[in-house]
Amino acid sequence: MHDDRRIIEARIDRFIRERLQRAVYRRSIPLTAARWDAPGEPVPVAEALRQAFVPVAEGAPWGPPWSTTWLRLTAEVPPGWGGRGTDLEAVVDLGFTTELPGFQCEGLVWRADGTTVKALNPRNHYVPLAALGGGRDVEFYVEAAANPDIAQGWTFQPTPLGDLATAGTEPLYRLGRMVLAERDTTAWELLQDASALNSLMHELPDDRPRRHLILRALERMADAVDPSDVAGTAPAGRDALAGVLAQPATASAHRIVGTGHAHIDAAWLWPVRETQRKCARTFSNVVALMDEDPDLVFACSQAQELAWIRDGYPQLFERIKEKVAEGRFVLVGGMWVESDTNMPGGEALVRQFLEGKRFLLEEFGAECEETWLPDTFGYSAALPQIARLAGNRWFLTQKISWNQVNRFPHHTFLWEGIDGTRVFTHFPPADTYNSDLRASDLAHAERNFREHGRATVSLLPFGYGDGGGGPTREMMAAARRWEDLEGSPRFEVASPRRFFTEAEADYASPPVWVGEMYLEKHRGTYTAQARTKRGNRRSEHLLREAELWCATASVRVGAPYPAHELQRLWRLTLLQQFHDILPGSAIAWVHRDAERNYAAIEHGLEELIASAAESLVGAGDREILLNAAPRARAGVRALAAGAVVRPERAATLAARGGGWVLENGAVRAEVDGEGFLVGLVDAESGRDAIAPGTRSNLFELHRDTPNEWDAWDLDEFYRNSVEAITDADAVGPGDAAEGEAVLVVERSFGASRVRQRLVLTPGATSLRIETEVDWHERQKLLKLGFGLDLRAEHSSSETQFGHVRRPVAVNTSWDAARFEICAHRWIHVGEPGYGVALANDATYGHDVTRTVRSDGGTTTTVRLSLLKSPLYPDPAADSGLHRFTVVLAPGAGIADALREGYEVNLPERTVRGARDVEALVSVPESSLVVEAVKLAADGSGDVVVRLYESLGARAEAEVAAGFECAGIDAVDLLERPLAPGAPSPIAGGGGGTVRLRVRPFELVTLRFRRP
Repeated sequence: MHDDRRIIEARIDRFIRERLQRAVYRRSIPLTAARWDAPGEPVPVAEALRQAFVPVAEGAPWGPPWSTTWLRLTAEVPPGWGGRGTDLEAVVDLGFTTELPGFQCEGLVWRADGTTVKALNPRNHYVPLAALGGGRDVEFYVEAAANPDIAQGWTFQPTPLGDLATAGTEPLYRLGRMVLAERDTTAWELLQDASALNSLMHELPDDRPRRHLILRALERMADAVDPSDVAGTAPAGRDALAGVLAQPATASAHRIVGTGHAHIDAAWLWPVRETQRKCARTFSNVVALMDEDPDLVFACSQAQELAWIRDGYPQLFERIKEKVAEGRFVLVGGMWVESDTNMPGGEALVRQFLEGKRFLLEEFGAECEETWLPDTFGYSAALPQIARLAGNRWFLTQKISWNQVNRFPHHTFLWEGIDGTRVFTHFPPADTYNSDLRASDLAHAERNFREHGRATVSLLPFGYGDGGGGPTREMMAAARRWEDLEGSPRFEVASPRRFFTEAEADYASPPVWVGEMYLEKHRGTYTAQARTKRGNRRSEHLLREAELWCATASVRVGAPYPAHELQRLWRLTLLQQFHDILPGSAIAWVHRDAERNYAAIEHGLEELIASAAESLVGAGDREILLNAAPRARAGVRALAAGAVVRPERAATLAARGGGWVLENGAVRAEVDGEGFLVGLVDAESGRDAIAPGTRSNLFELHRDTPNEWDAWDLDEFYRNSVEAITDADAVGPGDAAEGEAVLVVERSFGASRVRQRLVLTPGATSLRIETEVDWHERQKLLKLGFGLDLRAEHSSSETQFGHVRRPVAVNTSWDAARFEICAHRWIHVGEPGYGVALANDATYGHDVTRTVRSDGGTTTTVRLSLLKSPLYPDPAADSGLHRFTVVLAPGAGIADALREGYEVNLPERTVRGARDVEALVSVPESSLVVEAVKLAADGSGDVVVRLYESLGARAEAEVAAGFECAGIDAVDLLERPLAPGAPSPIAGGGGGTVRLRVRPFELVTLRFRRP
């Protein structure tokens, strides 16, 4: 019996593959094809339709990498075609090389009037004639994109195809079959019946009677259908399966809500310009399928992609708006893009929601409540508060299922952030956001669900994604068969809102996860593509400055506020924070675009700052410092401009004992003859921060060959291979500004060179180390380390609007897996009564370890990950010149770390002018930190101030307007009044002053109403 069953199963597999699939189309005739090859970048449809097309036939080569070929396809419907039980369709194979949509050639179908129809890909290559008008004469156009297959079967091999300059000019594809065909709808439905049941059968245990019942029904179907007359016998085949398809699921079956989806990476193995076309192709598919199938509900998660459609495909955008109004094209996420959440600054994450949700409200009148980040590489502990203050109630991801070591304990739970805010969270237990609704996905969701016995429902996003594609009619057919079928979970197509509402009601007391959701994979994304990361950091701080000074100029002297230009530059910055751009995991084209964008952002913001400063300080010869930092600097108040006050005592550099000493009365730094930092003493404590016998400011070079996902991953075994860069080419005094002491250290290794400037400035309580690396290594990781004489139990790393504490000791598998961590502008390590802060201007990856010395003391080593040079997907990643600044502050607390972080990321900006400028808002020196000052997004002229509690302690402070103010309100991140009943941080005050009472790490947005 066992062997007999295997024989029948093999028969069924082949029968479906070779008999049913091939019988879907009864008859066909060739389409007449002509082509026009666009000479460069994609062109608008109107331009393409004006061109002269030349005949082309099946088998013709086309498509050099990243090129576009337009096809004109025509036919005349033969008499007698299109009778009962059939649909007329064009079937077009562009030369698809794999079955995976989105990672090779794709096409968008256009009508002759220049309107979109739908897309073509390996799993969706039909064009309904009804969508073309239904006449006897058929004519349509295909915009065929020759996107190369950079994935290459996920072998992670270096390829020149990711850069237009190196991709070559030879065609990648050959045109396949292009026909007008008659689809047999009954045969197609039989194929869906048989495919669903066959896949379900293979998921059932051998001892389940249901498995054998399905097998015998499929055997009867194969007997009933005549391979030589599938069209005539398909009804009998469906009858043979009707009984097992009608048997309902058990009462205890798991429930799954399925939502159509198409995760479209805003850039990855393709450039942003191609993503815009991917969006058009995918969304055309979605609205076309909605016209065919009233049951489809589709979730779209990125406002940027809808903005591209609005601007580039207005007719398609109007169709989308119609589907949104019907409640079927559902807007989720609320962010500008599905951004990384580890590295963007606090204000940038706020703007992801502000720009995303305002766009959806303005264009669609819709507000979503789901934060939707299925593929982002770990989740900041600040995110729950930010999401809730943006009006989002729920959070979704599945990426944590990629953990290498520890299995996350929940699928439905409350996630608590650093301030205590909680958000209802769900991880789809199917462990995918690209399901095609095969039985194995549903079965895995049911088996894997961690909340059985406490909750009964999970979510499953379905549709081809990453490279786009979306749901298909085959998926919708499967969805109907899974609705209530024995052996499978119950299934319903519905919106994420429907799921989350039911899930909350279903699970009254879910468990709580506190703190960051660290992804135990893709740790290299904190470091890869250092220029992209520097561009992001610089853009964030220039945006802070530009908004502050433009708002101040508008209020103080009536200068026009450049709202549209600031929004444009913010949105461009937010786009670069997409989770394959900022993390450094995209092709070369993407990162070269990013570098050009960051240069343009810097240029635009510098012009805005210069214009605002000129308006504010007037014409004059006084040196005036523009202090955009939240603390006073050089005698100038925070957020204000005034004359510079310089410390009197200069720093000195002296040769001593074969090495060098830099000191300024507040700090003494000792450097040996090889350029290593061997002592760092702050005058206040008199304690040396550098561990005895260690060499700090030490470069270490590691082999970086992860098992997979080269640019993404940093596997722990990188530590097994390390080369300390110990030889110095030169150590000696360097050029210095007045009052500064500068020591220059030069080193070389491999094909690379390093030049450092160790700088001590007058009055500074920290040593600044400026590093320039001319980097030409491959598959190497460069770290810069400091061995500190203290026993730190935790490291504290800046995150958005606060900091996170992580254990240094490795007591658990969770600690061990967290061997590389993310910090923003600073990281702090300490023991009771003493600490050391390290601030940086462009670095995110760090590691912190402890060792016990022979003298019984403990050395805590902090290392910054500077450069990583993977071969995939960009084989030349990070080659060239890089600059990094690290500030080392001995005897520092968290408040000092915060100050140093702002200092190094907001360099002193001085201008010549005639007058000082008072701050628009004053906040006393406390743990409250002002993060943004701007004018309101609605154009009212109100001033919006965002601030947060920075030390993790309760705080009270008085905030006052420095201008005529009609009142101050606490608002949400969209600058609207807080929801009724929501707690307010305002504890009193009136007019232009409020007293705030805030909890640890609380984020507060105040709106100052102008009369």
